[in-house]
This record gives sequence, structure tokens and C-alpha cells, in this order.
Amino acid sequence: MEKIKVIHYINQFFAQIGGEEKADIEPMLKAGIVGPGIALKSGLGEDYEIAATVICGDTYFGGNIEKATKTIIEMIRPYKPDLFVAGPAFNAGRYGVACGAIAKAVEKEFNIPVITGMYKENPGADMFKKDIYIIETANSAVDMRKAMPKICKLAKKLVNGEEILSPSEEGYLERGIRVNYFNEKRGSDRAVDLILKKVAGEPYETEYPMPVFDRVPPNPAVKDISKVKVAVVTSGGIVPQGNPDRIESSSATKYGIYDITGLNSMTKDKFMTVHGGYDRTFVLENPNLVVPLDVLREMEKEGEIGELANYFIATTGTGTSVGNAKAFGEQFSKKLVADGVGAVILTST
Repeated sequence: MEKIKVIHYINQFFAQIGGEEKADIEPMLKAGIVGPGIALKSGLGEDYEIAATVICGDTYFGGNIEKATKTIIEMIRPYKPDLFVAGPAFNAGRYGVACGAIAKAVEKEFNIPVITGMYKENPGADMFKKDIYIIETANSAVDMRKAMPKICKLAKKLVNGEEILSPSEEGYLERGIRVNYFNEKRGSDRAVDLILKKVAGEPYETEYPMPVFDRVPPNPAVKDISKVKVAVVTSGGIVPQGNPDRIESSSATKYGIYDITGLNSMTKDKFMTVHGGYDRTFVLENPNLVVPLDVLREMEKEGEIGELANYFIATTGTGTSVGNAKAFGEQFSKKLVADGVGAVILTST
């Protein structure tokens, strides 16, 4: 009996090539099992063969999505795969985006089952959960031992064309797809049961869960900005030349605080952008387009703002997880308050 051919996609870290310093490696293909492919093979069993492993650096994929995708598609075409497994990526943002993007492309190109795994706050989860099955994992690779068996279980059901049950039963992230089914009890009876449980204070679960949105009430408007110290925070990826803090071009895990004391303009010899989500041509020539230091200095000089803080704070917004973004804000807001900043201008792209 011919075995089911599997292609596995992993990044440079899980391939044990290196960390961030190797994140720019181009796609490569290795025959057989690499790294977490051992756990994948164990979970899939003897009927499955990991024919090859595709490896790509997270930074390279994020900055060359179309090119990397085409390259990987052609790499795996000769294998005529029956199943494609990416990751799992856990909470690694750029890795998650890469896993989702390449899995979606493989499914479209070869019309085969694809699957990956991610933490629920991975930006790749929101981007691709409606397109592909994503097994929910914990936020770190410590969960590999638990995550891979769930990936394998669902992968085998997909290959065999079996019925895929609900997210809670199979362990995948909700896809926003509602499926009709027949229940033994009519809807009115179930509704009465639910409301009786609610009135009695007993546990109950709705059959129609609604999305939950994180709403943040805005602060009151600044009464007189001519008397207020103002700072600039940007998700536009503006950093000093050379990117000293190695802020990622997408799915950022860090931010930077950069001195602008005595500067009247953001000049291209001192600043650049590392953002991977927009055409950087004009901003590389004139970083003021994202951090408007030139205009703010004029406003400061003319008394339209009380004072400009002697630094700006920067990260990249593309694919950055909600969890990371929230953590950034909680951290640097303390510095802003301590420095007497009364208003922040948040610039994007």
C-alpha cells in the first residue's frame, strides 16, 4: 500500500539553523523529517510518510510573501503531496503568518488538506482561521507534546474525508462558519432549558455565541494643547539607521525609544523604516511622512503645542499580535506619564 505523502513547513528556528540572525534565509527543501517532524510522524502513524520538509526564515517570508510562496509551491510540486502541515507556530507572529499564508496557498494550488497550529492571539490566527483549520495551541513550544497529537488527529480526519466536528470537540480555532444539524429537542424547548438554567444560576452555554470586541473608552479631549507636552508614538517602523534594536518588519515583539533632542527634522541619513507592510520608497526619502518632526517643531516654535518630548517611540504594526501591542502600551505609557507627557500623537501608515 502506497503511503500518504506529507510535506511539513517549519521556520529556521525549528529547523535548528538559528534564531533571529538566520531569519532571512530563503526557502530550502530537505528530504524527510526535520525537527518537530519527528513528533508529526509519530502522531500520523505508519500509513503516512513525511516526504520532505520546507524551511524558510520568518523575516524572509514576511518581506517576500509572494516570491517565497511561489518558490515553495514549485519546490513541493514534484512530490504530489496528499497532506500539508505547517508549524505549529504557537505565539510566534511572523511564523504564524507564514504558516497560514503558505498553507492557504498550498490548499488552493493542490486541492489537498492543510493544517497548522497557533496560539489564539497569534496574528496569523485572525488572518487565516476562516481559510484553513488551525489547531489551538498554548503560547510557547513547551506545548508541542500536546499540540502535535491534536494536529495529527484532525489531519487524518481531513485526509480520510471524515466529518469534522465542532471547534470544541476537535480543538481548532472557531472559523465563523455555522453548520446546520438536527437536534433531538426542538429549539423552543432548548431555549426554555437555557433560560431556566440562567435564572437558577446554573452553568449554561449558548448555542449562538457572539463575537466579543475589546472596547476602550477614549480619554477626554485635551482642553488646551498649547500648554501640554506632546509625544509621538508610531507603528510605522521608523528607527535609527541600522535598526539598532532589531525591530521586526512584521509581527513585532519589541519597540524602541529614540532620541530627537535638538533635531528639527527626521533626515534620511539618520532614520529609516523597517516596516514590511507598505511601500517604503517615499518614507525612506522623508521619514517625516510617518514621524512628522518637522511640522511638530514648527508648532512647538509657534506655541501651538506646549512642548515636544525629546524622544519618539516606534514599533511595526503589521501582523503584531494584540497581546504584544497591549504589552508595549502598558510598558511605555508609564514612561510617558513619568515624563509629564499629556498627549500622544499615534501615527501609522
